[in-house]
Amino acid sequence: MPEQQQDVPGTTDAMTPRPDHGEDSYRGSGKLVGKRAIITGGDSGIGRAVAIAYAREGADILIAYLNEDEDAQETGRLIEQAGRRAILVPGDISRADHCRAIVERAVAELGGIDILVNNAAHQKTFEALTDIPDEEWEYTFATNIHAMFYLAKAAVPHMGEGAVIINTTSVNADMPKPTLLAYATTKGAIQNFTGGLAQLLGEKGIRVNCVAPGPIWTPLIPSTMPPEQVKEFGASTPLGRPGQPKELAPVYVLLADPQASYVSGATVAVTGGTPVI
Repeated sequence: MPEQQQDVPGTTDAMTPRPDHGEDSYRGSGKLVGKRAIITGGDSGIGRAVAIAYAREGADILIAYLNEDEDAQETGRLIEQAGRRAILVPGDISRADHCRAIVERAVAELGGIDILVNNAAHQKTFEALTDIPDEEWEYTFATNIHAMFYLAKAAVPHMGEGAVIINTTSVNADMPKPTLLAYATTKGAIQNFTGGLAQLLGEKGIRVNCVAPGPIWTPLIPSTMPPEQVKEFGASTPLGRPGQPKELAPVYVLLADPQASYVSGATVAVTGGTPVI
């Protein structure tokens, strides 16, 4: 990748090369017809790829995002192009009241919730422990793991048997990168949260799983890593490159598909060949 830098949280159009979300390649086959999904961080990156795939599989979608309005509107256009409803809700999911508002909006406008994809995340790079501000540590936890608790707690009363929660963890859950200490620590917590929640909700017939991506080319990368690290991003994987968002989408479809009815409590790695224990 060429060296590049953006302000947090980054935008798709400013990236070189532009990520591939499956806009021209994903073909649906009716796996999610009639389903209603919430996707956090659905404006860009993995979230956009999942939104495209879900819409083309037949789902209506609420996209929750921070403030990337242009990216979110483009994702909404792609959802509607697939003939499905798109609801766009900006705001900070680190706040419990906003998480509850997201769920209330989905219930009011979609009539219920069948799929909750907890995908949004925050990260920043720090070379030393003493460089990490207390506020940065707290905000990373509030965005990456607290929000999953708030959203799941609000959504479950509106989810019936067969509903699904899918959380985005990371290869960092098992192989923490030291310069992403706060982020990596939350990703380990997400994996543990997923396993515990799957057991807690099993009696309700609600499945809970997580996806562990490796290095994926999204706006989070040039907006949170130094340019010299962006240049080498993904090169150390066995496949020798970063993944594209579209390469994650089929896994999220699999986990949401009613045919995967016995898959719960699982972590599915999409890492370009890097082993996840």
